[in-house]
Amino acid sequence: MSLQAPEFFAELGLPFHDHAVVGNTYYAAPVPGTPLRLRIDFSRTIYADTYGGLRLAVVHPDRGEIDVVVLGFVDQGTFHRRDEALNTSPNASGYGTFGKYHRPGRPPWDGADFTGLRNAIEQYTAVWFPGAWTASAPSRTAGRTQHTSPVVPATRTGPRAR
Repeated sequence: MSLQAPEFFAELGLPFHDHAVVGNTYYAAPVPGTPLRLRIDFSRTIYADTYGGLRLAVVHPDRGEIDVVVLGFVDQGTFHRRDEALNTSPNASGYGTFGKYHRPGRPPWDGADFTGLRNAIEQYTAVWFPGAWTASAPSRTAGRTQHTSPVVPATRTGPRAR
């Protein structure tokens, strides 16, 4: 049975117009006219035919992989609701993963919530492909908020201690 990668990446909804899925790998040229490319593969686990996340790589045609990051499904909450509904504990072998064996008529990633994963991909690609996401992205859904870091005040508010 296949991973149904084209359907997975379509459901993930990446906004890059110039892309292709070959086998189980997503390839994209997020910024036209530049040599950098984005490659996304499924990240394997220690269990056969089981995947625990996505491996994103920035690839240059002459220098090869420039940067790689693995976005784990557990870290992004991709299968949290599914695992909670099925009472799958965090120490179980199938927790936060999916495999090529699945229920007939259902995709292998059945029950996935792609929100956290998509946000993480957006943050990563913003570093390597500035403007690519907004230039090709469909309009945002209402209710999405930007995460900001707290700002440390520039002035001291109390007496200085030595």
